[in-house]
Amino acid sequence: MPSSALYVARTGLQAQDTRMQVISNNLANVSTTGFKRDRANFATLAYQQSSGQTAYATGLNLGTGVTVQATATDMTQGTLQSTGNALDMAISGDGYFQVTMPDGTIGYTRAGNFTTSPEGLLVTAQGYPVQPQITIPQGAGSITVAQDGTVSAVLTGATAPSTLGQITTATFANPSALQAASDNFYKETAGSGAPQVGAAGATGHGTIRQSYLEASNVSTVTELVDMIECQRAYEVNSKMISAVDDMLKNANQTLS
Repeated sequence: MPSSALYVARTGLQAQDTRMQVISNNLANVSTTGFKRDRANFATLAYQQSSGQTAYATGLNLGTGVTVQATATDMTQGTLQSTGNALDMAISGDGYFQVTMPDGTIGYTRAGNFTTSPEGLLVTAQGYPVQPQITIPQGAGSITVAQDGTVSAVLTGATAPSTLGQITTATFANPSALQAASDNFYKETAGSGAPQVGAAGATGHGTIRQSYLEASNVSTVTELVDMIECQRAYEVNSKMISAVDDMLKNANQTLS
Protein backbone atom coordinates (compact mmCIF):
# COMPACT_ATOMS: atom_id res chain seq x y z
CA MET A 1 0.00 0.00 0.00
CA PRO A 2 2.72 2.58 0.83
CA SER A 3 4.51 1.81 -2.45
CA SER A 4 1.22 2.34 -4.33
CA ALA A 5 0.78 5.70 -2.61
CA LEU A 6 4.29 6.65 -3.73
CA TYR A 7 3.30 5.91 -7.33
CA VAL A 8 0.09 7.94 -7.04
CA ALA A 9 2.00 10.91 -5.60
CA ARG A 10 4.57 10.63 -8.39
CA THR A 11 1.84 10.90 -11.03
CA GLY A 12 0.58 14.00 -9.22
CA LEU A 13 4.04 15.58 -9.38
CA GLN A 14 4.34 14.81 -13.09
CA ALA A 15 0.88 16.20 -13.87
CA GLN A 16 1.49 19.45 -11.97
CA ASP A 17 4.90 19.81 -13.62
CA THR A 18 3.21 19.58 -17.04
CA ARG A 19 0.56 22.08 -15.94
CA MET A 20 3.28 24.48 -14.81
CA GLN A 21 4.90 24.16 -18.24
CA VAL A 22 1.60 25.13 -19.88
CA ILE A 23 1.23 28.13 -17.55
CA SER A 24 4.83 29.17 -18.21
CA ASN A 25 4.26 29.08 -21.96
CA ASN A 26 1.13 31.24 -21.56
CA LEU A 27 3.02 33.83 -19.52
CA ALA A 28 5.98 33.78 -21.93
CA ASN A 29 3.61 34.69 -24.77
CA VAL A 30 1.61 37.35 -22.95
CA SER A 31 2.84 39.95 -25.47
CA THR A 32 2.73 37.71 -28.56
CA THR A 33 0.36 39.02 -31.24
CA GLY A 34 -2.67 36.77 -31.70
CA PHE A 35 -1.52 34.18 -29.15
CA LYS A 36 -4.20 31.94 -27.60
CA ARG A 37 -3.69 30.56 -24.10
CA ASP A 38 -3.67 26.82 -23.38
CA ARG A 39 -5.18 24.92 -20.47
CA ALA A 40 -4.11 21.50 -19.15
CA ASN A 41 -6.94 18.97 -18.83
CA PHE A 42 -6.51 16.22 -16.23
CA ALA A 43 -7.90 12.68 -16.15
CA THR A 44 -7.78 9.88 -13.58
CA LEU A 45 -5.73 6.78 -14.30
CA ALA A 46 -7.20 3.27 -14.18
CA TYR A 47 -8.74 2.13 -10.88
CA GLN A 48 -7.78 -1.04 -9.05
CA GLN A 49 -10.88 -3.02 -8.11
CA SER A 50 -11.12 -5.90 -5.68
CA SER A 51 -11.50 -9.36 -7.20
CA GLY A 52 -13.93 -12.03 -6.03
CA GLN A 53 -16.94 -11.69 -3.79
CA THR A 54 -17.22 -9.07 -1.07
CA ALA A 55 -19.60 -8.76 1.81
CA TYR A 56 -19.66 -4.98 1.51
CA ALA A 57 -21.97 -2.98 -0.70
CA THR A 58 -19.34 -0.62 -2.08
CA GLY A 59 -16.38 -2.98 -2.49
CA LEU A 60 -12.77 -1.81 -2.88
CA ASN A 61 -11.95 0.71 -5.60
CA LEU A 62 -8.48 2.33 -5.47
CA GLY A 63 -7.31 5.05 -7.81
CA THR A 64 -3.84 4.86 -9.32
CA GLY A 65 -3.19 8.52 -9.93
CA VAL A 66 -3.68 11.30 -12.45
CA THR A 67 -2.42 12.24 -15.90
CA VAL A 68 -2.62 15.23 -18.20
CA GLN A 69 -5.06 14.01 -20.82
CA ALA A 70 -4.75 16.92 -23.26
CA THR A 71 -4.25 20.63 -23.58
CA ALA A 72 -7.17 22.77 -24.74
CA THR A 73 -6.71 26.11 -26.51
CA ASP A 74 -8.84 29.05 -25.47
CA MET A 75 -9.83 30.73 -28.75
CA THR A 76 -11.37 33.78 -27.07
CA GLN A 77 -10.51 36.93 -28.98
CA GLY A 78 -7.85 39.19 -27.56
CA THR A 79 -8.08 42.96 -27.31
CA LEU A 80 -7.63 44.88 -30.59
CA GLN A 81 -4.87 47.46 -30.30
CA SER A 82 -4.37 50.38 -32.68
CA THR A 83 -0.92 50.57 -34.30
CA GLY A 84 -1.22 53.23 -37.00
CA ASN A 85 0.49 50.89 -39.49
CA ALA A 86 -1.48 50.49 -42.74
CA LEU A 87 -0.33 46.87 -43.20
CA ASP A 88 -1.31 45.74 -39.70
CA MET A 89 -4.64 43.89 -39.67
CA ALA A 90 -6.81 42.20 -37.08
CA ILE A 91 -9.88 40.01 -37.42
CA SER A 92 -12.81 41.15 -35.31
CA GLY A 93 -14.79 37.97 -34.83
CA ASP A 94 -14.21 34.44 -36.13
CA GLY A 95 -11.67 33.53 -38.76
CA TYR A 96 -7.99 33.16 -39.57
CA PHE A 97 -5.64 34.66 -42.12
CA GLN A 98 -4.34 32.11 -44.63
CA VAL A 99 -0.61 31.87 -45.26
CA THR A 100 1.46 29.68 -47.61
CA MET A 101 4.05 27.86 -45.51
CA PRO A 102 7.55 26.93 -46.78
CA ASP A 103 6.43 23.31 -47.39
CA GLY A 104 3.57 24.48 -49.60
CA THR A 105 0.80 23.80 -47.09
CA ILE A 106 -1.59 26.45 -45.79
CA GLY A 107 -1.10 27.78 -42.28
CA TYR A 108 -3.66 29.78 -40.34
CA THR A 109 -2.97 32.68 -38.01
CA ARG A 110 -4.65 35.50 -36.10
CA ALA A 111 -1.44 37.56 -36.19
CA GLY A 112 -1.86 40.24 -38.85
CA ASN A 113 1.45 42.09 -38.51
CA PHE A 114 2.10 41.98 -42.24
CA THR A 115 4.73 43.64 -44.41
CA THR A 116 5.82 43.51 -48.05
CA SER A 117 8.50 41.42 -49.74
CA PRO A 118 11.05 42.92 -52.17
CA GLU A 119 8.65 41.88 -54.95
CA GLY A 120 5.77 43.74 -53.30
CA LEU A 121 3.91 40.65 -52.04
CA LEU A 122 1.97 40.99 -48.80
CA VAL A 123 3.80 38.64 -46.41
CA THR A 124 4.02 37.75 -42.73
CA ALA A 125 6.90 38.80 -40.52
CA GLN A 126 8.58 35.50 -41.48
CA GLY A 127 8.26 36.28 -45.19
CA TYR A 128 5.43 33.83 -45.95
CA PRO A 129 2.92 35.12 -48.54
CA VAL A 130 -0.64 35.80 -47.48
CA GLN A 131 -3.35 33.95 -49.43
CA PRO A 132 -4.87 35.01 -51.74
CA GLN A 133 -1.67 36.75 -52.83
CA ILE A 134 -1.78 40.54 -52.82
CA THR A 135 0.89 42.52 -54.68
CA ILE A 136 1.43 46.15 -53.71
CA PRO A 137 3.30 47.96 -56.51
CA GLN A 138 6.34 50.03 -55.64
CA GLY A 139 5.44 53.63 -54.93
CA ALA A 140 1.80 52.88 -54.14
CA GLY A 141 0.30 55.16 -51.52
CA SER A 142 -2.81 55.52 -49.39
CA ILE A 143 -3.13 51.76 -48.86
CA THR A 144 -6.55 50.92 -47.45
CA VAL A 145 -8.07 47.62 -46.36
CA ALA A 146 -11.85 47.50 -46.16
CA GLN A 147 -13.67 45.45 -43.55
CA ASP A 148 -14.45 42.84 -46.21
CA GLY A 149 -10.71 42.46 -46.94
CA THR A 150 -10.60 44.46 -50.17
CA VAL A 151 -7.13 46.03 -50.54
CA SER A 152 -6.83 49.30 -52.46
CA ALA A 153 -4.04 51.78 -53.10
CA VAL A 154 -3.30 54.88 -55.13
CA LEU A 155 -0.79 53.85 -57.80
CA THR A 156 1.99 56.06 -59.15
CA GLY A 157 0.61 58.65 -61.56
CA ALA A 158 -3.02 57.97 -60.58
CA THR A 159 -5.39 60.04 -58.50
CA ALA A 160 -8.07 57.45 -57.76
CA PRO A 161 -7.41 54.27 -55.74
CA SER A 162 -7.15 50.93 -57.55
CA THR A 163 -8.27 47.57 -56.15
CA LEU A 164 -5.30 45.24 -55.63
CA GLY A 165 -7.18 42.17 -54.42
CA GLN A 166 -9.21 40.82 -51.54
CA ILE A 167 -8.03 38.99 -48.42
CA THR A 168 -10.29 36.08 -47.48
CA THR A 169 -10.48 34.37 -44.10
CA ALA A 170 -10.93 30.75 -43.06
CA THR A 171 -13.19 29.47 -40.29
CA PHE A 172 -13.43 26.01 -38.73
CA ALA A 173 -16.23 24.01 -37.15
CA ASN A 174 -13.99 23.24 -34.16
CA PRO A 175 -11.13 25.77 -34.02
CA SER A 176 -9.99 24.49 -30.61
CA ALA A 177 -8.80 21.32 -32.37
CA LEU A 178 -6.38 23.19 -34.64
CA GLN A 179 -2.78 22.07 -34.21
CA ALA A 180 -0.59 24.85 -32.82
CA ALA A 181 2.74 25.34 -34.57
CA SER A 182 5.57 27.82 -34.08
CA ASP A 183 5.47 31.46 -35.18
CA ASN A 184 1.77 31.94 -34.31
CA PHE A 185 0.52 29.46 -36.91
CA TYR A 186 -2.11 26.74 -36.71
CA LYS A 187 -2.63 23.73 -38.94
CA GLU A 188 -5.79 21.95 -39.95
CA THR A 189 -6.56 18.61 -38.26
CA ALA A 190 -9.25 15.98 -38.59
CA GLY A 191 -10.79 17.31 -35.38
CA SER A 192 -10.93 20.92 -36.57
CA GLY A 193 -12.70 20.04 -39.81
CA ALA A 194 -11.96 21.49 -43.24
CA PRO A 195 -11.56 25.27 -43.55
CA GLN A 196 -14.54 27.28 -44.72
CA VAL A 197 -13.04 30.10 -46.80
CA GLY A 198 -15.01 33.25 -47.44
CA ALA A 199 -14.92 37.02 -47.56
CA ALA A 200 -14.44 38.86 -44.30
CA GLY A 201 -17.78 39.99 -42.93
CA ALA A 202 -19.70 37.16 -44.60
CA THR A 203 -21.87 34.88 -42.46
CA GLY A 204 -19.67 33.22 -39.85
CA HIS A 205 -16.62 35.34 -40.72
CA GLY A 206 -15.34 38.29 -38.74
CA THR A 207 -14.45 41.64 -40.27
CA ILE A 208 -10.93 42.92 -40.91
CA ARG A 209 -9.74 46.00 -39.02
CA GLN A 210 -6.90 47.88 -40.67
CA SER A 211 -4.12 49.38 -38.50
CA TYR A 212 -5.04 47.11 -35.59
CA LEU A 213 -3.41 44.02 -34.10
CA GLU A 214 -5.02 41.42 -31.87
CA ALA A 215 -3.27 41.12 -28.52
CA SER A 216 -2.75 37.85 -26.70
CA ASN A 217 -5.77 36.63 -24.72
CA VAL A 218 -3.53 35.68 -21.77
CA SER A 219 -4.54 37.27 -18.47
CA THR A 220 -1.45 37.70 -16.30
CA VAL A 221 -3.53 37.74 -13.11
CA THR A 222 -5.33 34.50 -14.02
CA GLU A 223 -2.08 32.75 -14.92
CA LEU A 224 -0.39 33.85 -11.68
CA VAL A 225 -3.33 32.53 -9.64
CA ASP A 226 -3.14 29.24 -11.55
CA MET A 227 0.62 29.14 -10.94
CA ILE A 228 0.18 29.52 -7.16
CA GLU A 229 -2.50 26.80 -7.17
CA CYS A 230 -0.17 24.54 -9.16
CA GLN A 231 2.67 25.18 -6.70
CA ARG A 232 0.46 24.24 -3.76
CA ALA A 233 -0.68 21.03 -5.45
CA TYR A 234 2.94 20.15 -6.20
CA GLU A 235 3.91 20.77 -2.57
CA VAL A 236 1.06 18.53 -1.34
CA ASN A 237 2.20 15.68 -3.56
CA SER A 238 5.79 16.19 -2.38
CA LYS A 239 4.64 15.98 1.26
CA MET A 240 2.75 12.79 0.41
CA ILE A 241 5.98 11.21 -0.81
CA SER A 242 7.75 12.29 2.40
CA ALA A 243 4.91 10.91 4.54
CA VAL A 244 4.94 7.54 2.75
CA ASP A 245 8.72 7.41 3.05
CA ASP A 246 8.42 7.93 6.83
CA MET A 247 5.83 5.14 6.97
CA LEU A 248 8.18 2.78 5.17
CA LYS A 249 11.02 3.66 7.50
CA ASN A 250 8.80 3.05 10.51
CA ALA A 251 7.68 -0.31 9.13
CA ASN A 252 11.27 -1.39 8.45
CA GLN A 253 12.34 -0.41 11.97
CA THR A 254 9.36 -2.19 13.54
CA LEU A 255 9.80 -5.39 11.57
CA SER A 256 13.60 -5.56 11.81
